[in-house]
Amino acid sequence: MTDPVRLTAFSHGAGCACKLGPSDLVDLLAGLAPPSHADLLVGTETGDDAAVWRRPGGPSLVATTDFFTPIVDDARTWGRVAAANAVSDVYAMGGHPLFALNLVAWPRDQLPLDLLGEVLAGAAEIAARGGWALVGGHTIDGVEPLYGQAVVGEVDERSLLTNAGARPGDALVLTKALGTGLVATAVKRSDARAVAPGGVLAGPYQAAVESMTTLNAAARDAAIAAGAHAATDVTGFGLLGHLHRMARASGVAAVVEAGAVPLLPGARELLSEGFVAGGTQRNLEFVRPWLAGTFDDADATLLADAQTSGGLLIACPLEAGEETASRLRGEGHVAAVIGSVVGGHAGTVTLR
Repeated sequence: MTDPVRLTAFSHGAGCACKLGPSDLVDLLAGLAPPSHADLLVGTETGDDAAVWRRPGGPSLVATTDFFTPIVDDARTWGRVAAANAVSDVYAMGGHPLFALNLVAWPRDQLPLDLLGEVLAGAAEIAARGGWALVGGHTIDGVEPLYGQAVVGEVDERSLLTNAGARPGDALVLTKALGTGLVATAVKRSDARAVAPGGVLAGPYQAAVESMTTLNAAARDAAIAAGAHAATDVTGFGLLGHLHRMARASGVAAVVEAGAVPLLPGARELLSEGFVAGGTQRNLEFVRPWLAGTFDDADATLLADAQTSGGLLIACPLEAGEETASRLRGEGHVAAVIGSVVGGHAGTVTLR
């Protein structure tokens, strides 16, 4: 019998942990002039989740793209995760996805094309669930497998969410548990049997896959219903990195109650065993100068864990915070009020 292909063995990183670090992007973008156009509502200035383009007489367009190396060994599951991750940026802006294009790099001499077919089939499952059309794309023969989507959606300007509107006094609501970076790193470093039924990673792995393939559509709806002032999705830069960007873009500071942040089962154990992604370490290095308060490195590392297809981080009026989290928990999501927005040096995050 032929051993199953371990897709994660063909990649240098796992999921969104393979992104360039936030410090690299800051340095890179500093040398580029930000785009400017009368119809460009959201561009690159605040590092938001997607671009938004005004259309006269109708909803504005939302456009984004995301792709990454395998985060799991099962091809169909990777496709499902990648599709859910790509569309999350549209939901984070308050938008509804319309259609998407596949983005593929495939080492055809090393991996059979029928595996790529499984990746695309998994992505199509998620697109059908979320109601957007997959209408083609582009493939190349690459040195390692990559998959993702370029997604176009629409948003009513009255429902538009950005990362730049958080206000002092807002509650911070996180709609998914953290820990996917730890699980993905453990999968990549461990034998494939580790995620089999009864294996040491079986529980955390299943919880991570369920989380990563859950669409953020309900979180978008809850944010809009709560009158959210700002939102972003938590992916490769970790909770701390994305919160720092939101706070800096909004001209505010933030407080996070570390004990209130939901974690995937087994996350702390995986951390203690050293399954920390390189992307997580880069995240923590970048955000550490912006951290305040009394905290230990374990908590900071968990909150910097590089997420793939993470939840939304919502800044909404204080009185709507717990109601929003409760609503999402009632719909089967993991959600919690994890802190608040405060006045202070823009971008500072206090942990306690």
